[in-house]
Amino acid sequence: MTENELIAHWTRARWHIIVSQLAPTFLLAVTVWMLIDGLAETPLPVRLAATGILLASGVLGAAAQFAAAQEGLAVIEELKAVPGVSAIGRRIIASARGVDVVRFVGPAIFVATFAALLWALYL
Repeated sequence: MTENELIAHWTRARWHIIVSQLAPTFLLAVTVWMLIDGLAETPLPVRLAATGILLASGVLGAAAQFAAAQEGLAVIEELKAVPGVSAIGRRIIASARGVDVVRFVGPAIFVATFAALLWALYL
């Protein structure tokens, strides 16, 4: 693959990472707002439904995020093998450690936030 093709793959992977965060972040924020509005006092089936929606969205978002980050790391490995890589390519290569934030820290923050919301919903 050429450097330009690899950079295009990087751009798509980065876009997938961004998009994969939108739904879980939106749903977490809405859930906090709904907690303030009394969600914790609703019947158990409603709280369970909210929990399921959050969990499904979070798991799917984290899986998409992790997969896109893995693809990004593959692009970085390929870019390292390209002779005479451009400044943009070198910057992408230098961002490899930041991809681990996407792979591990983002999902960990979701889990912590999800646990806090479960606490607020059920305890």
